[in-house]
Amino acid sequence: MQTILGAGGAIGIELAKSLTAYTSKIRLVSRNPKKVNDTDHIISADLGERAQVFEAIKGSSIVYVTIGFPYKLKIWQQQWPKFIKNVIDACIEHNCKLVFFDNIYMYDPNFLDGMNEETPINPPSKKGKIRVEIAGMIMEKVKKGELEALIARSADFYGPNIKNSSILTEMVFKPLSTGKKANWMASLNYKHSFTYTPDAAKATALLGNSSQAYNQVWHLPTAKNPYTGKEWIETIAKEMGVKPGIQVASRLIVKIMGLFIPIMREMPEMMYQYDRDYVFNSDKFDSHFNFKTTPYLEGIKEIVKSDY
Repeated sequence: MQTILGAGGAIGIELAKSLTAYTSKIRLVSRNPKKVNDTDHIISADLGERAQVFEAIKGSSIVYVTIGFPYKLKIWQQQWPKFIKNVIDACIEHNCKLVFFDNIYMYDPNFLDGMNEETPINPPSKKGKIRVEIAGMIMEKVKKGELEALIARSADFYGPNIKNSSILTEMVFKPLSTGKKANWMASLNYKHSFTYTPDAAKATALLGNSSQAYNQVWHLPTAKNPYTGKEWIETIAKEMGVKPGIQVASRLIVKIMGLFIPIMREMPEMMYQYDRDYVFNSDKFDSHFNFKTTPYLEGIKEIVKSDY
């Protein structure tokens, strides 16, 4: 049995599709789980409760953590460390492997241009400090030989059918689709990588089912040569057949946007990712696996075809 904790999000749904290449025994766990594949096992659980985490993991060979707690600092501080401790304890007790889907908030902001698995850890944000803590909890148990686990890191992600967890969807696709100007934070002139969600999910499934991938950190496959903010907006607008209206959002404007767009409320402390080149390197993955990464233009075309 391979289990996904947080199965209803953008990554969890795509991961459930991808795991069918390796097993027909897939367990989806969330508050209101829905089958992605006909053979899926579903468990409704409050993953904030230790006993329910243990019950959800019981009988699993591999556990994937793709849960996304509400994007609020206080909730992250309260929930992430407690949840990860429970998952680690349950995986150790039930002798199962752990695959943790992570982001890059923990990296030193001075090294975001070409960031890889060796990029210095020095988060400038409070959310980043939480990511350092929980990744450290996992790798500490790995180093002690108590847990077999891997960390799969993604850049900001984009993809079809993402409702409210992608900055690119909220800032560009949705406004342009309703005749409004696209938004971008800080500056239009810097490159910004985005990881395509179907690629991220396929790669996470591949890592989870590759014994040699464990006990280390991996960057998930991401297209090279990312667009600048201006190029992202112009390319998306062209594919949508609309004018590329643009509004650059200052810190004040981002705060105002947060009154109407929940994900934007917590973005001011993350704006450093948009005032410099943000280029994600996945050469380690690319050199180990035969994987075709989706080009940016192809990903944009697929999103335009979908319901965002």
